[in-house]
Amino acid sequence: MADQVLATGRRKTSVARVILRPGTGNFTINKRDIDQYFGMETLKVVAKQALTLTNTNNKFDVLVNVTGGGFTGQAGAIRHGVSRALVKADDTLKAELKKAGFLTIDPRMTERKKYGLKKARRAPQFSKR
Repeated sequence: MADQVLATGRRKTSVARVILRPGTGNFTINKRDIDQYFGMETLKVVAKQALTLTNTNNKFDVLVNVTGGGFTGQAGAIRHGVSRALVKADDTLKAELKKAGFLTIDPRMTERKKYGLKKARRAPQFSKR
């Protein structure tokens, strides 16, 4: 395996740049530990899902730089980036990650607001008189 592996993950408007290095399982997001960065336990689980699925939790140190979107989108972007980095590091993991759907970019985006409406589809309240 190479010294380190770089990969990019995306979800909604979040972009995660992931660096995967051989190590002991440290997970750093924006120079902070994962426990400090994500308050909810579910987001930590989502971010680590790819490592847990492939049983590589304690084999790699993960350094992530993530921008844009909210915490949920960022967690999804991190999962996508870690999955792509794992495939670059070890090609035999690709089938397992693809079957779980971790290598697919989630294409859903926020629909834009239209004029004459309050939100993307929400119309002003109608009154007959």
